[in-house]
Amino acid sequence: MHREKFVTRGGPDGGDGGRGGDVVAVADPSVSSLQSYQLRRSFRGTAGGAGGGSRRHGADGESARLLVPLGTLAWDLDTGQLLADLVQPGAAAVLAAGGRGGRGNVHFATAIHQAPRRRELGEPGVSRKVRLELRLIADVGIVGLPNAGKSTLLARLTGARPKIADYPFTTLHPNLGVADLGSGRSLTVADVPGLIEGAHQGAGLGLAFLRHLERTRALIHLVDASLGEAAIVAAYHQVTSEMEQHDPELAAKPALLVANKLDLLEEGEGASLLARLSEWIGSAIPVLGISAATGSGCERLLEVVGQLARRSGELGPADPGEGGFRLYRGPRGLSREFVVRRDEGGFSVTGESLERLVAVTDLDDDSAVLRLQRQLVRIGVERALLEAGAGPGDEVRIGEEVFTFYPDPAAGAPGPGSGRQD
Repeated sequence: MHREKFVTRGGPDGGDGGRGGDVVAVADPSVSSLQSYQLRRSFRGTAGGAGGGSRRHGADGESARLLVPLGTLAWDLDTGQLLADLVQPGAAAVLAAGGRGGRGNVHFATAIHQAPRRRELGEPGVSRKVRLELRLIADVGIVGLPNAGKSTLLARLTGARPKIADYPFTTLHPNLGVADLGSGRSLTVADVPGLIEGAHQGAGLGLAFLRHLERTRALIHLVDASLGEAAIVAAYHQVTSEMEQHDPELAAKPALLVANKLDLLEEGEGASLLARLSEWIGSAIPVLGISAATGSGCERLLEVVGQLARRSGELGPADPGEGGFRLYRGPRGLSREFVVRRDEGGFSVTGESLERLVAVTDLDDDSAVLRLQRQLVRIGVERALLEAGAGPGDEVRIGEEVFTFYPDPAAGAPGPGSGRQD
């Protein structure tokens, strides 16, 4: 209550509590992987401060910031809902919101009750299990079977230094490099580990690799020219089939077929092979021949793939929204529906609004408890409990609290809420 010399009956003067801190994911270009979240998996914002006299508002809690690489998606593990798609530097999304602070006694003053001593507790924050998934952001993706020379080509085009060796599955993680196109233009190229049969079902970690191709503008199908025409056709069909089964839109991306290792063929065989491949695949997909090891044909490849990427439009699966990222929100507000169940020890009532209502009620304050009971009558909870067979003295659990049921005589008429008994 307000206390000041020469001011009698100053009235309620309690301030509101501060809001709890959120858990926020922030896209940071300096972060390259999600590896740090393999060790630490639990994050929470700090609690808001208590309100004070003279209507002083409590301090808001500090948010927990999760720095993630560009291209990170956040999924709700329980519902499968996509919470955010962070593709731009600095983009941020609230993964779990802190609860609002409780209201001070000034909010409960009325013309009849001018000196309320009741206050409201702080609202619980959101608790959520989130799955973070990284999908690399690149202009061009290099795909093909193991040992086609993808890492060698990436090193030749961009100066990246991926691990290169003469055995399958040398590349275990996607690699990124930036190719200089001249005139201040550049091209980001991703080398995706070799795809094998069944990759769309996870064979050879295929699912982990295929998702990185979804953000590319164009694809380079790299094949080993030294294996012959029949093996090249089979390899192309296998890779495109795996992409088609993973995501039909992935297989429909602009692409070109590149025959690598032409330096291993006899003079004249390379030109003949490229002519037959062009005739087989048609004019929709350009066919080029290169040698990643010697650099022959790589300048022409960069020129063609740069044109292909520019024609394909904006990066990513959709245009980012305001703020440079896509943010997915669920329906606003809490559902007023509730469910009454008979348990072994009594009855339980579950529902978002009801559980929040109980959580912010100070159960040590008789007037607050009386107000809560009137609200339960108004929204139809007592009527639903009576219809479910609850009687005086039965235990009723709402959220984390357990009450003894003493029905109000006024609970005979149904309220505006919608209840269901199980």
